[in-house]
Amino acid sequence: MIEKKGEAVLIKSSKFMYVWMFLATVGFLLACIFLITHGLNFNSKYSFLYLGGGIVLTPFYLYLTIWSLPGLMPGKVLFKILPGEKGTVNAKKGTVSISNIRNINLVRNPINLINDIVIETFNDKKIKIRTYNLLGDLDYEMIVDQYIYPYMTESAKKVWDRKVDLERLRKVARYERKEPKIE
Repeated sequence: MIEKKGEAVLIKSSKFMYVWMFLATVGFLLACIFLITHGLNFNSKYSFLYLGGGIVLTPFYLYLTIWSLPGLMPGKVLFKILPGEKGTVNAKKGTVSISNIRNINLVRNPINLINDIVIETFNDKKIKIRTYNLLGDLDYEMIVDQYIYPYMTESAKKVWDRKVDLERLRKVARYERKEPKIE
């Protein structure tokens, strides 16, 4: 969800993504507890499968739930963009000038399975913005293309153009890149 406050563009998650993440983390954790309790009743010939599945999957879903809890705060601002020639991307871990961005990626962290936006700058700094999986791939691509891309350097624009699939954005999300007006 994009919220504009003056010149700033606040990037938040949609209510749908909050519900989706809640169901995916807390819901599966509750399902594992349900499996364990019904497995301990031994009322079915599948009780050992329930018990084994619940015991094996509970630590995994507990781990994911603990990592995802900070993102489940309603109204959490993931990051803020100040568009313009001297624009910046502001996150909890730092601020990056848009003109200093060399590369920007959405990367899944292999340890906690949470997507991070990784921004590499021309002075070899890396800033990671945790999205808590509340920002979808298409939303990420549209946000970068609409608010960051127009103010990037030419070399960074070429890198972004190789990564983004504008045809897919047009078909799936009905997004069209607005070309700058030449006067």
